[in-house]
This record gives sequence, C-alpha cells and structure tokens, in this order.
Amino acid sequence: MKEVRISVTFLLIVVTFCVCLIVSNLMEIKTVAVGPLTITAGVIVFPLSYILNDCIVEVYGFAKARLVIWLGFGMNLLVALLLQLGIWLPGAESWQGQEAMEMVFGAVPRIFAASFTAFLCGSMVNAYVMAKMKLAAPDGGRDGFSARAILSSLWGEGIDSLIFFPIAFGGVLAWSEVGMLILTQTLLKTGYEIVILPVTLRVVSHLRRLEGEEPAARPKSFKWWRINEL
Repeated sequence: MKEVRISVTFLLIVVTFCVCLIVSNLMEIKTVAVGPLTITAGVIVFPLSYILNDCIVEVYGFAKARLVIWLGFGMNLLVALLLQLGIWLPGAESWQGQEAMEMVFGAVPRIFAASFTAFLCGSMVNAYVMAKMKLAAPDGGRDGFSARAILSSLWGEGIDSLIFFPIAFGGVLAWSEVGMLILTQTLLKTGYEIVILPVTLRVVSHLRRLEGEEPAARPKSFKWWRINEL
C-alpha cells in the first residue's frame, strides 16, 4: 500500500466513527417502546456513523470511506472477541456479576454477527450511492450534497435494517415485529439524518476549509474489498 497523508482531523473522525459503531452495537440488545413503535436503543447512536460516512465520502472520497468502513468492521470484531474472553475468564470468589454479564454480553455475538454483515453491506451501499451520485452530477458534485446524503442514507439504512433485524431477532421476536423494526428504523434513521442535515452541511463545509483540498474526482475503483487503493 502506498504512503498516504492522513490528517489529525481525519484520524479523529475515524476514531469517532468506530466508537459510534461499537457503542451502538452494545446498545442494540435493548428494545425500546416509543409510543406505538418498537425500536432498539442503538438507534440513538448508529445514525451518527452514517452521517460521518457521508462526510468522509464527500470530503475525502470513496476510497478513504471504504478504508474507514473496514476499520470499523475490524474494531467491532475485536470488541466482540474481547467481550467473549471476559465472559470466559473464571471470576474471583467475590465476583457476583457473572450471570448479569452473560445475560447482557452473551447476546452480543449474535447481535455482532448480524451487525457485521448489515453494517458492511449498508455502509458500502451508502458510500457507493453517494460517490456515484457525486460523479454523475453535471457540476462535478460541487452542489447537491443534501440530496446525496439523504438518498444514500435511505439506501444504506434500508439494506442495513433488512439484513440486521432478521439475523439478530429472528426467532426471538415475532416476525411481524421484526418487519416493523425494519421499516421504522429505516425511516427513523433517515429522518434523523434529515433533521441534523444543517449541522452535517456545516461540518462538511468546515472540513473542506480545514483540509484545504478536494478529493480525487474519480476513485480508481468501486470494489468494496480494495482497501489498498487510496
């Protein structure tokens, strides 16, 4: 892999992205009633990762976004393995929380397996749609970020929810409830991004000024596994 300049700002965005993913996965084990709707607690945090993903694609390009997605995937896997190691280690005689730890984190492998697949597919689709829309724009993508952000998130969140909930909650919740979770979370997460869009626009504008550069007009490829193409 060739040497690529990575700014401190980009590094901070990557760290925040990974933290949001890990925390949202840990929160996904809890379902929350919001009026007549049932959602997972992770819906509070997870949309932030898509907003950050949009910012990365817009400012740094698809290739770096692809790398960040794989980093998030790797960090989630590491956390899942370390949690299982923590459960497996024999507790001291004074330790009274083994059952509680197993109850909370014991469900994490299934949640993480669902999240790994859903996140990878959803995030890649989100980045792909946004990058393709930018390249297809007649003005070279200088305008139209709002439309790209909303449409790419709708696609990404839809794919993510369609994969995640059947794997994570199939056989645990009624299928009608799983279907409702898919629909409501896709709409809620996309709505979340629409509401916070003014903030996202300011962040993108600030990042452009801070970095003082535009990403490459066209990535070398849109192959999701080519993390060595920066």
